[in-house]
Amino acid sequence: MGKVASNVDNAMMESFWSTMQRELLDRHAWTSRTELASAIFEWIEGFYNPRRRHTGLTDHRGRSLSPATYEALHNHAHLAA
Repeated sequence: MGKVASNVDNAMMESFWSTMQRELLDRHAWTSRTELASAIFEWIEGFYNPRRRHTGLTDHRGRSLSPATYEALHNHAHLAA
């Protein structure tokens, strides 16, 4: 991520909110805040982080990775050093 108040940092978050709006919030209706909170959690932890590839997260070959894969690679490299 970029530095605090960096335009790169802001662009990634804007992309996240836009994707969540399009893929989750615009497609369903919930009867309570609890249902909505649960749906958001499931979308982030069940799809967005472990499976959805992101162009802002790439490996050394330039392939897009999911946040979970990117973090695992980063942690593995950090522990190996």
